[in-house]
Amino acid sequence: MFDEMHEECGVFGIYEKNTADVASSVYFGLYALQHRGQESCGIAVCDDGVINHKKADGLVSEVFSREELNRLGKGNMAVGHVRYSTFGGKNHNNIQPLVIRHIKGNLALVHNGNLINAAELRKSFELSGAIFHGTSDTEAIAYSIVRERLSCSSTEEAVERAMPHIKGAYSCILMTATKLIAFRDPDGFRPLCIGITHDGAYVVSSESCGLDTVGAKFLRDVKAGEIIVISDGKLRSITTHCNKKENICIFEYIYFARPDSVIEGTSVHHARIKAGEILSESSPVDADIVIGVPDSGLDAALGYSRASRIPYGTGFIKNKYIGRSFIQPSQNQRESAVKIKLNVIKETVQGKRVIMIDDSIVRGTTCARIVRLLREAGAKEVHVRISSPPFVHSCYFGTDIDSEENLIACKYDNISEIAEFIGADSLAYLPAESLGRLINSDGGFCNGCFTGNYPLDVSGASSKNKFDEKIHK
Repeated sequence: MFDEMHEECGVFGIYEKNTADVASSVYFGLYALQHRGQESCGIAVCDDGVINHKKADGLVSEVFSREELNRLGKGNMAVGHVRYSTFGGKNHNNIQPLVIRHIKGNLALVHNGNLINAAELRKSFELSGAIFHGTSDTEAIAYSIVRERLSCSSTEEAVERAMPHIKGAYSCILMTATKLIAFRDPDGFRPLCIGITHDGAYVVSSESCGLDTVGAKFLRDVKAGEIIVISDGKLRSITTHCNKKENICIFEYIYFARPDSVIEGTSVHHARIKAGEILSESSPVDADIVIGVPDSGLDAALGYSRASRIPYGTGFIKNKYIGRSFIQPSQNQRESAVKIKLNVIKETVQGKRVIMIDDSIVRGTTCARIVRLLREAGAKEVHVRISSPPFVHSCYFGTDIDSEENLIACKYDNISEIAEFIGADSLAYLPAESLGRLINSDGGFCNGCFTGNYPLDVSGASSKNKFDEKIHK
């Protein structure tokens, strides 16, 4: 309905020294990570080597009642997942955790990211007799680990052996009967961090906001290529694959992550404020007020206001009660649908020259509708400023960006034409060369969707919905 990006998922895990209500802890952690995936969710609990799990379509609050959490029972470990489908599409078998029972034990796996060699791995396993139940690449990761586990002495060694064969983005948590194992791809595309509670429980989360929810103190980020093993109440690290420059997705800071999270030492809130400040420097305009499009445009608008000394105002009220069950409107109802999601505060914009800050433009249709709402509310001028560069390429590492032929920045030759399409008096994007200033980095990040410069060779990467297309032929 709205041409927005979605991050594929968020992961959370906890290891307690003793039996505890770990399902509830994961529930709260997933609640904090709900912004990373709103299509489905799941929790798996390990109790004395037995893994019980529950997963379904819906938000965390819809899937897990107190009764459902009680049915999962207590244990000393648990993992959880929230998902929005990119590769693989909507398929109940793609909902995580992925629970597998193999000859050397049980495991539950949760995964954030996308593999670029998923199709190659899948074909290899199918030719050897493996049967895939879903269409996501998480199964390929699990099968890779299980294959190695058959010929080595521990699960962590199996993960270590499998990682060179798994290409792309993956921040994973794996639970066995006795261990909680967290591992991250050698480029570190997606975030993953570790914390500890006051009673010594270890917590692993996609973002630090998940740690805060369960009262865990942030310890550190999982390094790119690192394998963290938690067993017998102790944590140890395997760094065999920690030999590359990290390439965290820069869009985590611009859009995906919650503003109260800290990723790789950088506050997401401050990164977004910095984006607004840079926009004010690079694309100034005379105006009366600066407003942000909720949610991730708000901090950037604050930064623009501070740097430009133009007053900041609240221009939109966002309906917080639109969930995944919101009815998809017909074509002639789309204008009303935008008004249901966002409503303009007329007193803020009426008769004024407005600077509207948003995080991105994908196809441009939603941005055009929002600009139209401001016009209808009486804005004299609308100047749009975007706190990211234009999207001109696809993402292969977990961001659901539309194909290039549908991206508005690829359809038009210059920015003035895009401004005309969305109905703005002017339009400007964050300069791509300024991205490093958001996180004080000289290049330790991935900006391939903006520049086409990917950290990995993506020439043979799996196309969107490849597995679904194969199945439905």
